Amino acid sequence: MTTPATHTTPISGEAGPVESPRPLELSDLSVMIGGQGGDGTLTVSDLLGRYFRKCGLYVYTSRNVLSRIRGGHADASVRASRDPISAVKPQVDVLVAFDNEAIEMGRVELASHGFILYDSTGFHTDLPNSVGFPFATLVGGPLGQPIFKNTAAYGALSVLLGFDPAKTRGVIEDRFKRRGGEALEKNLKALEIGRKAALESPGVANRYAVLEGDAHDLVLTSGNQAVALGFVVGGGRFFAGYPITPATEVMEYLQRYLPPLGGVVRQAEDELAAVNMIIGAAYSGARVMTSTSGPGLSLMTEGIGQAGTAEIPIVVADCQRVGPSTGQPTRHEQSDLSHLANLGHGEYPRFVIAPGTPEDCFSMTVDALNLAEKWRVPVILLLDQALCQNTTTAARFDLTGVQVQRASRLRPEEVSAMTEYKAYRFTDDGISPYAPPGTPGVWAEITGNEHDEWGHVSVNMANRVRMMKKRMEKMVRALPDLPPARLFGDPSARVGLIGYGSTSGPIRETQTILAARGLPTRYFQARTLYPVPVAELDAFLKGVDVAYVVEHNYTGQFARLVREHLPWHHEKLRSILKYDGASFRTPQIIAEIKEAA
Repeated sequence: MTTPATHTTPISGEAGPVESPRPLELSDLSVMIGGQGGDGTLTVSDLLGRYFRKCGLYVYTSRNVLSRIRGGHADASVRASRDPISAVKPQVDVLVAFDNEAIEMGRVELASHGFILYDSTGFHTDLPNSVGFPFATLVGGPLGQPIFKNTAAYGALSVLLGFDPAKTRGVIEDRFKRRGGEALEKNLKALEIGRKAALESPGVANRYAVLEGDAHDLVLTSGNQAVALGFVVGGGRFFAGYPITPATEVMEYLQRYLPPLGGVVRQAEDELAAVNMIIGAAYSGARVMTSTSGPGLSLMTEGIGQAGTAEIPIVVADCQRVGPSTGQPTRHEQSDLSHLANLGHGEYPRFVIAPGTPEDCFSMTVDALNLAEKWRVPVILLLDQALCQNTTTAARFDLTGVQVQRASRLRPEEVSAMTEYKAYRFTDDGISPYAPPGTPGVWAEITGNEHDEWGHVSVNMANRVRMMKKRMEKMVRALPDLPPARLFGDPSARVGLIGYGSTSGPIRETQTILAARGLPTRYFQARTLYPVPVAELDAFLKGVDVAYVVEHNYTGQFARLVREHLPWHHEKLRSILKYDGASFRTPQIIAEIKEAA
């Protein structure tokens, strides 16, 4: 970011020139929009994100809303940069406030050069670098509804930030044309009302200049959307779920994408029904998935255990939020890992894999389907609220790299040559031959009870030992198939960072800042969390003097797992923890590292 510059313009009749400010040029901009739930903060965020994309900028948006339809404080942040980003900017350049509470909450993050644009319909502030317009009143008369104040605020912002008028209007047309002519016409009028108010206010127009970038061939997406698309192209054809924040969008997207391809989406009456629906569909041969969050995962736990012991391939996308119980449904956390590593009563194989970006969400959903079907185990796709719901620029998903790996099924000639079919037959690799129900000449019993090769309930001790080994050894045999970690930074650095999920964005930005200050680091982005990637972590930890495990929970759940499985590296591990419901900002990670050093 550059500092403000001035230029001089001679004024006729005066002895000398008068200074007038040039726009402050921003190459990394953050705008926060705050108000009450229902004020349209997310709409303004979406419009800004769309504009910045037209300018070839990298974009990252975040939300802070309550679990209610209307009322209560809500805010959204939009960051746009010429360089790749995947984290919230620590300071806010422009604050848009629809009420005084938004100012009080947002001003603590306002940069020294920051500006406040507020709706003065119901309040006034004397804070410096602020200007108010009665947006609700200005649009309420001509358009009949004060809700259009959000589009008017976008119009005023466009003037403040020096937006191109044609692109600004194009964003409104793209956003509202599908809602019909009347909606589009009213929003275009609201846009001009906001622009006119800002243009007529001294010192507002072109106060800032947003520098354009070169990142044009990208898409603006979220983790939930990427998971849904990955499920579709990965051969997923049956989804059952129950609405729960922050996972609901997965089902909403699939309701749009899946039926045209012959797929089925079912909204179940609860999470118990959802997991049992996908178990039945998976046994029939379909590729399946459900999505949920902590409370729903608790209800699904027994069903996941049944799939584990019955060797039925299912995928569960767990979009973590603050817990326990209802917790904070719309806030961010990574506190389900301990539950997943000890999922339910008894022991059975399962894989827990963790994407870190939307691109990961897309490709690793395909991986999850492949893993589940090949090894006939439950696979948990571990996400978090920030990754699920925040939108960010991402590379267009590479369909040419998608490999749908279907497990082998018994062919009719193989079935006709068999004298008996054992659904749980012991094999060298632990994977029993599979024939879908309805295959002529084949009958099988499938059960969550302990069973023998035919599926008959068994309490035979020797059989129990063999069956346990058959199932549990899959967690060793499958290791080469599990998503490997990604390494970033200086491979010779002695300071290490370990994380997963959405922490990857703040960690990688922290690395850039520390490197510029002369402290090189290396980062281990874990993408398989369970079974714990012992060999990969061992090699990484041998190369560093200290490793900071960055995660969103109180007890350092991933650090505890690493210590449990690699106790010889215990002294090298440090935890950097955050559990207030918000994502990491880079200064918070840097401060912890500096304090430890």
